[in-house]
Amino acid sequence: MLARNLGEFTSARDLSPSDAVKIRKRNNESEDFSIPIPFRFAPSNLPAHSTEYPLSNASLDDGGLVRDVLTIVLAGGRGTRLDPLTRHRAKPAVPFGGLYRIIDFTLSNCINSGLRRVVVMTQYKARSLDRHIRQGWSFLSNELGEYVEVLPPQQRANEEWYRGTADALYHNIYSLETEKKDLTLILAGDHIYKMDYGEMIQAHLDNHADLTVGCIPVPRAETKHFGIVTTASDLRLTGFLEKPATADPMPGDPHSSLGSMGIYVFNTEWLFDLLIEDQNAEGSSHDFGKDIIPSVIGSHRVFAYPFRDRNAGADPRPYWRDVGTIDAYYQANMDLVDVVPVLNLYDRGWPIRTLHPQLPPPKFVHYAAGLPGEAKRGEAVDSMVCAGSIISGGHVRKSILSPNVRVNSFAKVEESILFEGVKIGRKAKVRRAIIDKGVEVPERAEVGYNLELDRRRGFTITESGIVVIAKGEPAATFSRV
Repeated sequence: MLARNLGEFTSARDLSPSDAVKIRKRNNESEDFSIPIPFRFAPSNLPAHSTEYPLSNASLDDGGLVRDVLTIVLAGGRGTRLDPLTRHRAKPAVPFGGLYRIIDFTLSNCINSGLRRVVVMTQYKARSLDRHIRQGWSFLSNELGEYVEVLPPQQRANEEWYRGTADALYHNIYSLETEKKDLTLILAGDHIYKMDYGEMIQAHLDNHADLTVGCIPVPRAETKHFGIVTTASDLRLTGFLEKPATADPMPGDPHSSLGSMGIYVFNTEWLFDLLIEDQNAEGSSHDFGKDIIPSVIGSHRVFAYPFRDRNAGADPRPYWRDVGTIDAYYQANMDLVDVVPVLNLYDRGWPIRTLHPQLPPPKFVHYAAGLPGEAKRGEAVDSMVCAGSIISGGHVRKSILSPNVRVNSFAKVEESILFEGVKIGRKAKVRRAIIDKGVEVPERAEVGYNLELDRRRGFTITESGIVVIAKGEPAATFSRV
């Protein structure tokens, strides 16, 4: 007897791909998968989508399209290259810009694009991420079917954790199938950028695509960190290599290759069947970039979508950062304190939302004449200072202070990032450092002035000389010589 839906199966091997198609065809005949919006996006002189996976009647200009899209944010990454910042949290939960978490950029892009049905899949050390989303992203209306919902690992299919990006979706296929959306937008929750996903979805429909891949030029020296694509003149994909050591340049740009952003628009019915087929494939690593995308380029309509930046910053070049290393993370934060920042957080046309804690305004106290850093004068220049912070007679320059930071008298903080609750003691000095949550730098201690001493104390030192102090580092560590 043919099962009613995929949720009745505990393993992909219980269900053949042909059975999956039969189930979906039957469900399409007996259940309403569509929102009744006038059909406007498929001119008759162009090839249509596969008839096995019909789309509902929706288009971008009337809002129907985004109502019929399920957005999935993959937020389970370990971010091992960001250690020790990811020692106690997932990469998407790492603070950024003082007040934000990295995932806030992806979620804000969703809201600004009109996408208000968002599932966040977590896995690795997800407690702080789950708390942040629950407290900061619960403003949508459940009555209108809007939500940002955390979906932890279900282990419905087996007792293993996620083995790849495609495997993460397969493990949650029952939960996703109940949404009954025609299109599925898949995003990564650990990148910094501004993008209107609605434009990419419209391009997907205009191309009558089965799959659309968001792409951006990347330096050829960095291709080993990206999925690299090649395309025909109409942007239809002709090849996809996952993290190759070398890659061909883009036409007209000998220094760059076209890289995948980890952003995909799939026709949902087809996506589910691909996930099932991939589970049955011997030797598969169950990853979109390594397995699924290369396998369908020759048989389906797969297109690239060039990244269109919504950032109104100082640099006209598109802004997209992976912040996958400490040095990259540090530089992306330092970009924010420029007079005209590369990444503009003050653009009201594309706001970045986050959790705003109930804290008093930042406070600067004590004023005495003298040189900066030598006089007892509370001041911060070329810096971002968040709510609840107090600069009590100390000097802060070109730095980012998260909420509830305190800098005491005669202390000096320069070119540094201080996470929530950090305290800098009297006459202490901090330079080119990232100090994680809750660390108290003792009186007269120095960080970033003697890298060999910092290394002996067990602090992480990057290739560019950034000192990273892990969360909760005890004060006694600073007395080691």
